[in-house]
Amino acid sequence: MDALNQTRVTEFVFLGLTDKWLLEILFFVAFSATYVLTLWGNILIMVTIAFTARLHTPMYFFLSNLSFIDICHSSVTVPKMLEGLLLERKTISFDNCITQLFFLHLFACAEIFLLTIMAYDRYIAICIPLHYSRVMNMRVCVQLVFALWLGGTVHSLVQTFLTIRLPYCGPNIIDSYFCDVPPVIKLACTDTYLTGMLIVSNSGTISLTCFLALVISYTAILVSLRKQSAEGRRKALSTCSAHFVVVVLFFGPCIFIYTRPDTSFSLDKVVSVFYTVVTPLLNPLIYSLRNEEVKSAMSHLRERQLFS
Repeated sequence: MDALNQTRVTEFVFLGLTDKWLLEILFFVAFSATYVLTLWGNILIMVTIAFTARLHTPMYFFLSNLSFIDICHSSVTVPKMLEGLLLERKTISFDNCITQLFFLHLFACAEIFLLTIMAYDRYIAICIPLHYSRVMNMRVCVQLVFALWLGGTVHSLVQTFLTIRLPYCGPNIIDSYFCDVPPVIKLACTDTYLTGMLIVSNSGTISLTCFLALVISYTAILVSLRKQSAEGRRKALSTCSAHFVVVVLFFGPCIFIYTRPDTSFSLDKVVSVFYTVVTPLLNPLIYSLRNEEVKSAMSHLRERQLFS
């Protein structure tokens, strides 16, 4: 509470992506289109899975949750970024900054846990298929989803607490387009070395542990495919390759940003754009374009709608 009492900053100012107005207009058009496609694509996946009985399986249950998280994740940062691209002075209140930071880490951590669960689901389905219906029943799936939201909330609360306990009484310019822990704590009026190490330890441990679990799962899957038929290998590789692409695209930026000490690179903004804007769009594209069942279900749903 003492640190909060010393906080005199009431708002932060973003430097944004660029100070060139022409680039800002181009970015606004490009990112607006990306955000609309992200919403439309993920909602389409959720609707397709909800209204297609044969997709009511654990894999597609998790995929539907992934689409929901992607919608939430992009909606935390993109609307504020689009607003900033149209304004000369890009500001956010202290309270709204902390709120954005909280939900950013909540949805990001939830997605990390969900991608890990999806890899575990594929491992059970491919490596020990005879036990799949017993191990991955719907009750277990719901419990796993509840656990990932609980874990994401705890992680986000830790990150938020470590941030707001610091005093902010001087500079208020954030060299970014959204509020995140690393750029915000740089503005604190105290030594943040210990806090920074705690934050890196928390985020880094989650990111690296889950990534290693994913690598182990997919390695075990690849080894087990030698015993599968040619058709079984093709189908398993198609599904797992889509999952693995999503994992690399999501975990790469996370590990780059959150597992290093308090150091800034010129590439940070580019990586952040990819992580907050592009990746939520790539998920529906990857899963819909590479998954024959999803494409078939979407086509059937469209035909049903047209017929109605």
